[in-house]
Amino acid sequence: MIDPMTTRRLYGRRQGHKLRLGQAELVEELLPRISVPDTGPLDASTLFGDDRPLQLEIGFGAGEHLAGQAIANPDTGFIGCEPFLNGVVGALAHVRDGDLGNVRLYMGDALDVVERLPDESLDRLYLLHPDPWRKARHAKRRMVNHGPLDLIQRKLKPGAEFRLGTDDPTYCRWSMMVMNQRQDFVWQAETPADFLTRPDDWPETRYERKARRQGHEVWYFRYIRT
Repeated sequence: MIDPMTTRRLYGRRQGHKLRLGQAELVEELLPRISVPDTGPLDASTLFGDDRPLQLEIGFGAGEHLAGQAIANPDTGFIGCEPFLNGVVGALAHVRDGDLGNVRLYMGDALDVVERLPDESLDRLYLLHPDPWRKARHAKRRMVNHGPLDLIQRKLKPGAEFRLGTDDPTYCRWSMMVMNQRQDFVWQAETPADFLTRPDDWPETRYERKARRQGHEVWYFRYIRT
């Protein structure tokens, strides 16, 4: 069960600037073709028509990382979840431009999708630059909390990977504290360089570039589900 102290409400605007004509057409024409169904059980066959490996990204931003992974792993199915329309539009453009048939998108709460997947069905799950909710009273809104992590752990295969990226020092410290309390994930870092250096198979996002331009450090966490 999801920790009752972890809110399931999505905060923030669902849409930013007004969509241009071409963007609106993507939402009207492409999104329905590659959307994750709103209800019912989900698995690789339901989403892609075959039994392929599955990876999922929670909050894909504008979709650069999701598209990069999909291009590099064409035989893997990728599920991207993002509640904000402008981010979904960015991902749709990547899907269109890259002719990516191995991507499915969900505009809404990622945990609604994760819950509907079979246990031990995901080969990897990404949580990159989540909202840090810096104030202590908002800590329960952070995705790195034991409730969501319990669910994520159940859906990852044994030996599968949970990747977390952040440029926020508060979220970095919080994540290390929470993850170090768990026995079902093993941190893969052996030296500081292991989580200060972006792995070669970790496509850079615009959020990372922006963070570095602003002089922020970026931390890359890799955990294996035991």
